[in-house]
Amino acid sequence: MFSAIRSLLAVSLALVFLALASAARAGEGDAQRAQKTLSPYFVLENADPKLDQLPLEGTHVVLSVAGSIADVTVKQTYKNTGRRPINAKYVFPASTRAAVHGMRMKIREQVIEAVIQERAQASRTFEQAKSAGKSATLLEQERPNVFTMSVANVMPGDRVEVTLRYTELVVPTEGVYEVVYPTVVGPRYSNQPAASAPATDRWVQSPYTPQGKLPASTFTLEGSLSTGFATQAIESPSHPLKPSWDNPKLVRFTLDAAEKFGGNRDFVLRYRLAGDKIESGLSLYEANGEKFFLLQVEPPKRVTIEQIPPREYVFVVDVSGSMGGFPLETAKTLLRDLVGRLRPSDKFNVLLFEGDSQLLAPRSLATSPVNIRRAVEFMDSQSGGGGTEMLRALQRALTLSPEPGLSRSFVVLTDGYISADKQAMDYVRANLGRANVFAFGIGSSVNHYLIEGLAKAGQGEPFVVLDADSAPAVAERFRKYVVAPVLTNVRVSYTGFDAFDVEPPAVPDVLAERPVIVYGKWRGTRAGKITVSGVGGQGRYTQTFDVSATPSRQENVALRYLWARNRIATLADFGFQEIDEAAKKEVTALGLRYNLLTQFTSFVAVAKTVRNTGAPATDVKQPLPLPQGVSNSAVGGGVQSASEPELFVLLFALALAGLWMFYRQPRRAFG
Repeated sequence: MFSAIRSLLAVSLALVFLALASAARAGEGDAQRAQKTLSPYFVLENADPKLDQLPLEGTHVVLSVAGSIADVTVKQTYKNTGRRPINAKYVFPASTRAAVHGMRMKIREQVIEAVIQERAQASRTFEQAKSAGKSATLLEQERPNVFTMSVANVMPGDRVEVTLRYTELVVPTEGVYEVVYPTVVGPRYSNQPAASAPATDRWVQSPYTPQGKLPASTFTLEGSLSTGFATQAIESPSHPLKPSWDNPKLVRFTLDAAEKFGGNRDFVLRYRLAGDKIESGLSLYEANGEKFFLLQVEPPKRVTIEQIPPREYVFVVDVSGSMGGFPLETAKTLLRDLVGRLRPSDKFNVLLFEGDSQLLAPRSLATSPVNIRRAVEFMDSQSGGGGTEMLRALQRALTLSPEPGLSRSFVVLTDGYISADKQAMDYVRANLGRANVFAFGIGSSVNHYLIEGLAKAGQGEPFVVLDADSAPAVAERFRKYVVAPVLTNVRVSYTGFDAFDVEPPAVPDVLAERPVIVYGKWRGTRAGKITVSGVGGQGRYTQTFDVSATPSRQENVALRYLWARNRIATLADFGFQEIDEAAKKEVTALGLRYNLLTQFTSFVAVAKTVRNTGAPATDVKQPLPLPQGVSNSAVGGGVQSASEPELFVLLFALALAGLWMFYRQPRRAFG
């Protein structure tokens, strides 16, 4: 007996020692946590049964396309099946072109329309309502394609519906219209210390469910397509679609019922009009003393140019952890196709990056079978791993010595899962000179903001490759774009028409077969002409539009939102260095005047009555599913676990229990 007690005492003392050591390490842990970087993490699934850890019940989307304008309504339903009040937070994506112009909240039978406020004021309004026990919602923009929805004081048994509305222009490419509804935000790599990260980057610390697990909430979608021409074909490469025709110009569609949990990849809708027609022409709208116009000009058809000067291509390929599996294999397929389609007169190089970067050759190589095989073997040696230090890779690529006499294009292949997208765009814009950038997003839910932003900054084109099967077709599109631009030296002139605040201020070369898009405002009478000119494959190109022959229509109300959204994009979207105070004030004023969600304005809705009169609600983050095809290695934060103070309490309790058991033993045990 004495031996057993002595062993118990030894264990107890050891536990006390461990507990004290743990307490001593707590101070060190504080310092370590101060250096910990922002990182997504996996959720533990042993949740407190009194607390609903999965408050988002479902998302229902209604997508209505009329002509070339899409109106989208998104209804998110939150519920609380637990026994405690909760405050829910949900990170979700949106289209980079979306003009979000409305939100409302419904609790039981009460409907509250949200108001637009300056971001800081909206946050204060929400926190005051939350502290007072009122139900409230707050919609904030973290990136032009990443939003956060916060819902306060969801009481046990509550079902809260939050509906937001947005509008975007649908622009065809090569005769194909495409509408993308993003469903999930992929995990972002960040090297920022969590303790000092700005509030607008904290969303990176989002919880995720493991690879292969179905989304915790349902996803349903329905829509209609109404055009001025018969619809020739409609499909979705991402989800099974069930279309039905009311007539040749009106198609309705729904997702297949089997896609109830299909919110782990972007929904993509593609359609063609009969004869590959595209919606073009002039649209006008007048209201409240303001006048808006939208001009869509169909460019000339592409003509293949035989005598094209040789070019140099530098392929910058992401081989980080989030690319593991099908994204990396797709990138390999795409690289083979891209390099294999270069002309013998072209030169190329390959830079692979994750935490560090590797270069195929010190200088670009001639496009020969031997060098192409060398590049393929270089790429095939990769399996995906490490962080995503894209900025360092771009810096290295852009400082490579150019080949004399050759125009250079940079081709970036990535899923875009980084938080430093702002810095990457700014660096490209500041350092490109006369080269351009083509960005390929690879995966089922790519970071469209980064892909489109890199291309915009680099005066190139963005591409999205959903899977390996589509890679060859995308590679062929790329070859056509760089070999023969559709329209160059584009100019828009106005005669007798007083246009101002025109977006974009200058029209870039048209590389793809898509309309030239011009937004603007105008003064005075509805008169004069607008002329678009340029140089196409067959020589000089000119098209003129008579303003007086175009009526102003009330159904064109979306023009005010689209114009304001494009103005905001010019001022603040692409390029995230701190914008100057004048631009910040203008973006804020645009958001408030046109009721738009922006970097500096947010929507907030507050119930009138106090609903939580007890203990404060518990904060809960809605976990996100990993995008389809993305591996667990994309999440660098590990699994949520007990903190060191909690471990200290556990060890100390065990030590006390051991000592108590020792003193409870009868004294005769020592005899």
